[in-house]
Amino acid sequence: MESTHVTDQSTSAEPARTRRISPIAVTVVLVILLILGFLAVASVMTEVLWYRQLGYLPVLTTQWIAAGVMFVIGFLAMAVPVFFAIDLAYRKRPVYARLTAQLDRYQELVEPVRRVVKWALPALVGLFGGFAAASQWQRVLLWLNSSPTGETDAEFGLDLSFFLFQLPFWQGVVGFASAVILLCLIAGVATSYLYGGISFSGRDFRISKATRIQTAVFATLYLLLQGISLWLDQYASLTDASGRFTGATYSVVHAVIPGKQILAAIAVLVAVLFLVTAFTGKWRLPVIGTALLLVSGLVVGVGYPWAIQEFRVKPDEKSLENEYLERNIEATRHAYGIDQVEVERYDAVTDAEPGQLRGDAVTTSNIRIIDPEVVSPTFAQLEQSRQYYQFPSSLSVDRYEIDGKTEDTVSAIRDINVDGQQGWYNRTLVYTHGYGLVAAYGNQRSSGGEPVFLESGIPTSGRLGDFEPRVYFGMYSPEYSIVGGERDRPIELDYPADDQTQTPAEDDAAEQPAEGAEEAPAAEEAPVEEIVEESDGARQNLTTFSGDGGPVIDNIFTKIIYALKFQDMEVLLSGAVVDGSQILYDRNPVDRVQKVAPYLTIDSAPYASVVDGRVVWIVDGYTTSDAYPYSELKDMNELIVDADNPRRSQLSNPVNYIRNSVKATVDAYDGSVSLYAWDEEDPLLKAWGGIFPGTLKSISEMSGELLSHVRYPSDMFKVQRELLATYHVTDPGAFYSDEDAWRTPTDPVSTSARTTTTTTQTNADGTSTAASTSAGSGQPKQPPYYLTLAAGANADPNFSIYSTYIPRAEGAGQRDILTGYLAANANAGSEDGVVSEEYGTLKLLTLPKGTSIPGPGQVQNSFTTDNQVSQLLNILRQGESEVISGNLLTLPVGGGLLYVQPVYVQAKQGTSFPILQKVLASFGDEIAFEDTLDEALDSLFGGNSGVDAGDGDISGETPEDPSEEPGEPVEPSVPSADLETALKDMQEALSERDEAMQQGDWAAFGEADERLRDAIERAMQAE
Repeated sequence: MESTHVTDQSTSAEPARTRRISPIAVTVVLVILLILGFLAVASVMTEVLWYRQLGYLPVLTTQWIAAGVMFVIGFLAMAVPVFFAIDLAYRKRPVYARLTAQLDRYQELVEPVRRVVKWALPALVGLFGGFAAASQWQRVLLWLNSSPTGETDAEFGLDLSFFLFQLPFWQGVVGFASAVILLCLIAGVATSYLYGGISFSGRDFRISKATRIQTAVFATLYLLLQGISLWLDQYASLTDASGRFTGATYSVVHAVIPGKQILAAIAVLVAVLFLVTAFTGKWRLPVIGTALLLVSGLVVGVGYPWAIQEFRVKPDEKSLENEYLERNIEATRHAYGIDQVEVERYDAVTDAEPGQLRGDAVTTSNIRIIDPEVVSPTFAQLEQSRQYYQFPSSLSVDRYEIDGKTEDTVSAIRDINVDGQQGWYNRTLVYTHGYGLVAAYGNQRSSGGEPVFLESGIPTSGRLGDFEPRVYFGMYSPEYSIVGGERDRPIELDYPADDQTQTPAEDDAAEQPAEGAEEAPAAEEAPVEEIVEESDGARQNLTTFSGDGGPVIDNIFTKIIYALKFQDMEVLLSGAVVDGSQILYDRNPVDRVQKVAPYLTIDSAPYASVVDGRVVWIVDGYTTSDAYPYSELKDMNELIVDADNPRRSQLSNPVNYIRNSVKATVDAYDGSVSLYAWDEEDPLLKAWGGIFPGTLKSISEMSGELLSHVRYPSDMFKVQRELLATYHVTDPGAFYSDEDAWRTPTDPVSTSARTTTTTTQTNADGTSTAASTSAGSGQPKQPPYYLTLAAGANADPNFSIYSTYIPRAEGAGQRDILTGYLAANANAGSEDGVVSEEYGTLKLLTLPKGTSIPGPGQVQNSFTTDNQVSQLLNILRQGESEVISGNLLTLPVGGGLLYVQPVYVQAKQGTSFPILQKVLASFGDEIAFEDTLDEALDSLFGGNSGVDAGDGDISGETPEDPSEEPGEPVEPSVPSADLETALKDMQEALSERDEAMQQGDWAAFGEADERLRDAIERAMQAE
């Protein structure tokens, strides 16, 4: 007995020991909570400081307040009903209920934690409800700020604002309320069953009066909500994309919509039966009603629409769907902004005659022979200067007015690259910004094949005037930099000092400032700072940021929160962070626009221009919706994919309405963001303008110089061209039969011409590494191109974006012949500040079906298989060189279609960058392969095209006698050497040129290049 007693004592004492909480555990938990709290505060405060500095703090607070209010509403709307459902079921439990042994055991387990469960379970589901509601803040605010559009749908005659704003909101409310009532029903039934309100004994089923009333009331509410949901579903059928086309078809209008209405009425009737049961206790009628609802759902909701589709529609589908397909066509064209496209028949000729291009002098003189997707390594080699700069892999096409003439240009920012820098001090305080914008003429090249720059150099100089060249906000800016402040000496590297005022040792010091200079005293003695003192008025290579670009780190609190945000204690400890220092972060222009305008879909191709003495990023923003009735639903992420723009996200972005509603700018120096309301009639933008008042500026506030650089956005054009490939057909019968369906051709350059190299990666030292790729099975689409062109007869040349169409066919029936040519006027206005009325005008040239005009694929194949061209290309590929085919351009000139393609050559090893060597051109069945575009055009058009293409005379030959009669053919010169000798000379010159390129001897390279050109000319004459 004593032994047992001792055992009992030890057993009873053990739980007391296990219930004690270790002080160490408490300390650890408190420390973790404190750290998490500090991180949360840092995250919140840094966002507040960022928005406040930028002047968009109301954007952040509006989002937080809206999400917070919705969270509270969602939490209470979910937690309170569930709590009362559980509490009511417990309070009204039977006092003398007979419980089974199993229920007794359940009660024994639940009773000790009953109070906790009663409060914790509703709170838990309330959290889920709160987060679900908070995520819908945009939908709620759009509903609150919506306004009528003045346009109605074709089926119900309701204003389109109902579908864009109200229907999504009410569907969300009904869905949320249904989830709440269902959870209450489940929680109440479970509680009642646990405490005897519901019992089963064999075939005997018992339910208490209180449980019956509670269950019946919740069932009534749930069925009423289902009735409302079914009623709303009839409107949602107008955006249903499960059929052949988006919208309500014949079977939907005559079977599905009436079925929804009938089912909604049945649901309300069954709800009434459940309410009656709450008072009578008779379950038979609501049970029968529920069964009737389920059967009706199968018969009316599924069976009847299927029967209508199979036995009524399919036998005569084309005629029955005619009305509804017409609705889809009209709505789609309006929703995507293609309803005003100008369609013009273009009877393209294929015969080339002398002087044929004389009427297209403006277009041909602006043909862009510099490919922005190829020449990035060339820009890097010639203009990068140091390893801490970089250029993007894809350059931008812009235009500038030079000497009264608008020139198409290829340009890019010389951005900063800190990848090769060591130490926090260098990466954060020294290498803070890029420098300058480099621009080249799109239609010119030097005698050596390099671009002709109109703005270049460090310090920057050229034809663009004086402007602030420093780029603190770029596509590749560091995660954060600390700039400015009250300093005795500048420490931010601006650009390399002039070699005449700087010794090589000092230059090296400028590139790598004071290793280990993360401590303030070492920074004070850094050699890079000595250059400033010894320059004696020469160009400085150090600077101090003087703008207002980021939050000021002016106290210990801001230092702490930013040290926590970026996980860098140097922000707090470094003495180089002085009074007035600013911290720059979230610097990518796309990210900045997205943060201040969270409702926009951002274009994938932002570009930088020199505007009003500043480098400014221009970013296009779209308002989109997937709720436009009858408009075709598409995945925008898929529509914008092409050879130059791979898919960046696997997530779907369904849209059936899009407007380029906002033009945004980001100052590259101080990061300031401006949002201009470009489409003030867009109902979505009107609603967002009400949600974020004061954030949108009027177009009238745009400067004339800024307006002259605004262009039609590429993503918008891609979306529209994909829709027009099908929706250029407006007759429902022809549309249904796919009689004239088109598609965008695959990119002939990425699929065939660039056989070994399609991209190059710019290294830190300015060299480039070739990246071998193959076309693969993806067959990317040909991207649209920006050019100055005249689309159609009697059209004026304008800066435009264009694309081509070929027939949409599969398998053996596929033909690569042109069927259409789409161009959009991309010139928004001029420097006088007047918006062009023609901006955004879509012109669709349709080619006659009886004439086979070769498409890009056929032309590229002709270039590749032509005997003379292939021989010369093979010669260029010999040795250590490889050939890169540039973009294949298509221009409607001379009454036909002219194809132009620049051909680049680059070394396979060593210093490698593309140099423009030849130009391919084609008109009809004629092909020319010459050194210059002028020569190629003259070769095509009988020796005299009638125009000067403007790409210069680089062959060293004497220009053509101006007194020669226009249109007179030039007699071919007599071959100066036989083909074998010419080929031998070509091989020798090619080897010498490659060797000179690898050694960086550009004088020898130019001499060898001249000999190569001479040998090629002799080979062509001998051939």
